[in-house]
Amino acid sequence: MGCAISGLAESAGLAEKIVRDRDAGGGLGQHPSRGQIDMIKESWKVIRDDIAKVGIIVFVRLFETHPECKDVFFLFRDVKDLERLRTSRELRAHGLRVMSFIEKSVARLEQLERLEALAVELGKSHYHYSAPPKYYDYVGAEFISAVQPILKDRWTAELEEAWKTLFQYVTRLMKQGYEEEEDRQNQPADKRNTTAL
Repeated sequence: MGCAISGLAESAGLAEKIVRDRDAGGGLGQHPSRGQIDMIKESWKVIRDDIAKVGIIVFVRLFETHPECKDVFFLFRDVKDLERLRTSRELRAHGLRVMSFIEKSVARLEQLERLEALAVELGKSHYHYSAPPKYYDYVGAEFISAVQPILKDRWTAELEEAWKTLFQYVTRLMKQGYEEEEDRQNQPADKRNTTAL
C-alpha cells in the first residue's frame, strides 16, 4: 500500500514540477531536440505494445492524484470505485484515444506544421468538452509515471526530460487552440460567422 501512495505522490509532484519548469522558462514548450526525438521514438516502440494498459493507468492515476479532473468526464464524475474505473470500457476507449494522439504526435515530431495543427485542433475540441487547460499538464506527468515501469532499465533522466519536453510543447499548443476557440466563441455571433468562412 505504501508503494502505491508514494507513486501517487511522485506523479503529483512531477505534474507540479512540469508546470514550474514551464512557468520558470525551463520548458516554455519548445520543440524537442534531435536527440530527444530519437529517444522518444525509440521508447515509443516499447510503450506502443502496452498502449491500452498505459491509457487506463494514466487516467486512473489522474483521477487518484487530481480527483477534480473527474468533473470534466461526465461518465466518470460520480465513480468512486477505482476498480470499476480500471475495468470501464469507456475509460479504456478514452485512454486509447489519448494514446493515439500521443502516437500521432511522436510520428509527427519531424513534421512541425502537422504536429502543431494536430495539437491546436485538439485544444479547440477540448474547449467544446469544457476541459480547461489547467488539467493538460497532469496527463503528461501521469503518462511519464505510467511508462517508467514498462521501460524498466531503459528509463533515464534524459528520456524523462525528452518526454517532459514533448508534453510541454504539445500542452502549450493545446492551450493556444483552447484560447483561440474560446476567443472565437466569445465573439458576437455576426463576427463569428464571418471568421469561420
